[in-house]
Amino acid sequence: MTEKIEINSLPKTADELKAAVDFQSPFCVAAYAIAALAEYESSPDNAVAMVNALKGPEPLSPFQLQFIRERLRGKMYVVRSYFEGTSPQNNYQASAPYVVEVSDNPYSYQNEGYATLYIKSSGADNPRPVSLRKKPSTGEWFLWGDITYLSDIRIPTEQDPWA
Repeated sequence: MTEKIEINSLPKTADELKAAVDFQSPFCVAAYAIAALAEYESSPDNAVAMVNALKGPEPLSPFQLQFIRERLRGKMYVVRSYFEGTSPQNNYQASAPYVVEVSDNPYSYQNEGYATLYIKSSGADNPRPVSLRKKPSTGEWFLWGDITYLSDIRIPTEQDPWA
Protein backbone atom coordinates (compact mmCIF):
# COMPACT_ATOMS: atom_id res chain seq x y z
CA MET A 1 0.00 0.00 0.00
CA THR A 2 1.18 3.52 -0.74
CA GLU A 3 -0.07 6.66 0.98
CA LYS A 4 0.66 10.21 -0.05
CA ILE A 5 0.68 12.34 3.08
CA GLU A 6 -0.08 16.00 2.34
CA ILE A 7 1.38 18.60 4.67
CA ASN A 8 -0.05 22.06 4.01
CA SER A 9 2.55 23.92 6.04
CA LEU A 10 5.72 22.59 7.61
CA PRO A 11 5.70 22.65 11.41
CA LYS A 12 8.20 24.92 13.13
CA THR A 13 7.88 23.63 16.71
CA ALA A 14 7.21 20.36 18.52
CA ASP A 15 3.78 21.64 19.60
CA GLU A 16 2.82 22.42 15.98
CA LEU A 17 4.05 18.99 14.92
CA LYS A 18 2.16 17.15 17.67
CA ALA A 19 -1.04 18.97 16.70
CA ALA A 20 -0.66 17.91 13.07
CA VAL A 21 0.46 14.26 13.37
CA ASP A 22 -1.91 11.30 13.54
CA PHE A 23 0.19 9.04 15.77
CA GLN A 24 -2.23 6.17 15.08
CA SER A 25 -0.89 6.06 11.52
CA PRO A 26 2.67 4.84 10.97
CA PHE A 27 2.50 6.36 7.47
CA CYS A 28 1.77 9.81 8.93
CA VAL A 29 4.56 9.53 11.51
CA ALA A 30 7.05 8.54 8.79
CA ALA A 31 6.03 11.49 6.60
CA TYR A 32 6.32 13.97 9.46
CA ALA A 33 9.87 12.74 10.17
CA ILE A 34 10.73 14.48 6.92
CA ALA A 35 8.69 17.57 7.80
CA ALA A 36 10.49 17.83 11.15
CA LEU A 37 13.94 17.58 9.59
CA ALA A 38 13.03 20.24 7.02
CA GLU A 39 13.26 22.75 9.89
CA TYR A 40 16.88 21.77 10.62
CA GLU A 41 18.40 24.47 8.42
CA SER A 42 16.48 27.27 10.18
CA SER A 43 16.51 25.86 13.69
CA PRO A 44 18.40 22.66 14.50
CA ASP A 45 17.04 22.77 18.07
CA ASN A 46 13.41 22.91 16.91
CA ALA A 47 14.03 20.14 14.37
CA VAL A 48 15.56 17.91 17.05
CA ALA A 49 12.66 18.65 19.42
CA MET A 50 10.20 17.64 16.69
CA VAL A 51 12.07 14.42 15.88
CA ASN A 52 12.15 13.64 19.60
CA ALA A 53 8.37 14.13 19.72
CA LEU A 54 8.10 11.58 16.90
CA LYS A 55 10.37 9.19 18.80
CA GLY A 56 8.04 9.12 21.81
CA PRO A 57 9.49 7.80 25.05
CA GLU A 58 13.02 7.34 23.69
CA PRO A 59 14.74 10.54 22.44
CA LEU A 60 17.56 10.75 19.92
CA SER A 61 20.85 9.38 21.20
CA PRO A 62 24.05 11.44 21.05
CA PHE A 63 25.16 9.22 18.14
CA GLN A 64 21.91 9.91 16.25
CA LEU A 65 22.24 13.66 16.87
CA GLN A 66 25.78 13.60 15.48
CA PHE A 67 24.61 11.53 12.50
CA ILE A 68 21.91 14.10 11.66
CA ARG A 69 24.41 16.97 11.97
CA GLU A 70 26.91 15.26 9.69
CA ARG A 71 24.38 14.14 7.09
CA LEU A 72 22.64 17.51 6.78
CA ARG A 73 25.66 19.82 6.94
CA GLY A 74 25.49 21.54 3.55
CA LYS A 75 23.06 18.92 2.27
CA MET A 76 19.56 20.04 3.23
CA TYR A 77 18.54 18.94 -0.25
CA VAL A 78 18.55 15.37 1.10
CA VAL A 79 15.51 16.20 3.25
CA ARG A 80 13.80 18.19 0.49
CA SER A 81 14.23 15.23 -1.92
CA TYR A 82 11.43 13.44 -0.07
CA PHE A 83 8.86 16.02 -1.13
CA GLU A 84 6.95 15.21 -4.29
CA GLY A 85 7.82 17.39 -7.26
CA THR A 86 11.49 17.78 -6.40
CA SER A 87 14.37 16.54 -8.53
CA PRO A 88 18.10 17.05 -8.99
CA GLN A 89 17.25 19.25 -12.00
CA ASN A 90 15.15 21.69 -9.93
CA ASN A 91 17.73 21.54 -7.11
CA TYR A 92 15.20 19.77 -4.91
CA GLN A 93 13.04 22.86 -4.52
CA ALA A 94 9.78 22.04 -2.75
CA SER A 95 6.61 24.04 -2.34
CA ALA A 96 3.37 23.73 -0.41
CA PRO A 97 1.47 21.57 -0.13
CA TYR A 98 4.32 19.24 0.73
CA VAL A 99 3.55 15.64 -0.22
CA VAL A 100 5.54 12.67 1.09
CA GLU A 101 4.98 9.24 -0.46
CA VAL A 102 5.15 6.42 2.10
CA SER A 103 4.67 2.74 1.30
CA ASP A 104 4.81 -0.65 2.92
CA ASN A 105 5.45 -4.10 1.50
CA PRO A 106 4.71 -7.72 2.50
CA TYR A 107 7.67 -7.67 4.91
CA SER A 108 6.89 -4.36 6.63
CA TYR A 109 5.16 -5.89 9.65
CA GLN A 110 7.18 -9.05 10.28
CA ASN A 111 7.50 -8.44 14.02
CA GLU A 112 4.42 -7.51 16.02
CA GLY A 113 4.51 -3.91 17.18
CA TYR A 114 7.19 -2.91 14.68
CA ALA A 115 7.03 -1.65 11.10
CA THR A 116 9.45 -0.79 8.35
CA LEU A 117 7.95 1.63 5.87
CA TYR A 118 9.57 3.22 2.84
CA ILE A 119 9.70 6.88 1.83
CA LYS A 120 10.32 7.90 -1.74
CA SER A 121 13.22 10.25 -2.52
CA SER A 122 13.51 11.91 -5.91
CA GLY A 123 17.30 11.63 -5.61
CA ALA A 124 17.50 7.89 -4.96
CA ASP A 125 16.72 4.86 -7.09
CA ASN A 126 14.84 3.07 -4.31
CA PRO A 127 12.63 4.26 -1.45
CA ARG A 128 14.43 4.59 1.88
CA PRO A 129 13.41 2.59 4.97
CA VAL A 130 12.07 4.18 8.13
CA SER A 131 11.52 2.01 11.23
CA LEU A 132 8.66 2.51 13.64
CA ARG A 133 7.49 0.96 16.88
CA LYS A 134 3.96 0.82 18.25
CA LYS A 135 3.32 1.66 21.89
CA PRO A 136 0.72 -0.94 22.95
CA SER A 137 -0.79 1.10 25.78
CA THR A 138 -1.81 3.95 23.45
CA GLY A 139 -1.75 2.40 19.96
CA GLU A 140 0.56 5.21 18.85
CA TRP A 141 3.43 4.72 16.41
CA PHE A 142 6.83 6.32 16.96
CA LEU A 143 10.11 6.48 15.07
CA TRP A 144 12.44 3.69 16.09
CA GLY A 145 16.07 2.90 15.45
CA ASP A 146 18.58 4.73 13.32
CA ILE A 147 17.83 7.42 10.76
CA THR A 148 19.10 5.59 7.70
CA TYR A 149 16.92 7.60 5.34
CA LEU A 150 19.45 10.46 5.44
CA SER A 151 21.86 8.54 3.22
CA ASP A 152 23.43 10.38 0.31
CA ILE A 153 21.47 10.91 -2.89
CA ARG A 154 22.20 12.42 -6.31
CA ILE A 155 23.50 15.96 -5.83
CA PRO A 156 21.53 18.90 -7.22
CA THR A 157 22.37 19.70 -10.84
CA GLU A 158 23.62 23.18 -9.87
CA GLN A 159 26.27 21.56 -7.61
CA ASP A 160 27.29 18.85 -10.10
CA PRO A 161 30.50 19.74 -11.95
CA TRP A 162 29.69 17.02 -14.51
CA ALA A 163 26.20 18.28 -15.31
